[in-house]
Amino acid sequence: MNIKEAAAKCGVSANTIRYYEKVGLLTTIDRTPSGIRTFGERTLSRISFVRSMRQAGMPIATLKTYMDLIDDEANHHDAQLALLKEQRDIMADKKADIQYAIDYLTYKIDHYDDHISQVEQKLQALEKGQSSDELAESSHKCL
Repeated sequence: MNIKEAAAKCGVSANTIRYYEKVGLLTTIDRTPSGIRTFGERTLSRISFVRSMRQAGMPIATLKTYMDLIDDEANHHDAQLALLKEQRDIMADKKADIQYAIDYLTYKIDHYDDHISQVEQKLQALEKGQSSDELAESSHKCL
């Protein structure tokens, strides 16, 4: 299978595969006598695994460390597990930040009419010639 086919099968671009190879996330990729990369099941599985870990937010450097542990003949179960737990904790923190943003947006959506009403009243008052000091006194609410 060539790089274009491998990229399509794994859901990444050919450039991504080349990058993964360059940074050492993929072990030696077989090549034809003319130098064209050929991909077998072993490499396709590894590309899919790397893609999944990247989708889980694992940085390249951490993923490289993880893959090096996998490739080493010694048993690095505890170190691999520690990296996975660390990444899970990082993602949990990001999830909390994202949930805060979603809650804030939901609040803004739920109070959109109130906010627009205040803005319209302010604009109408300005049209009627009310001073900005008078408007400031009536609209000290932080949105």
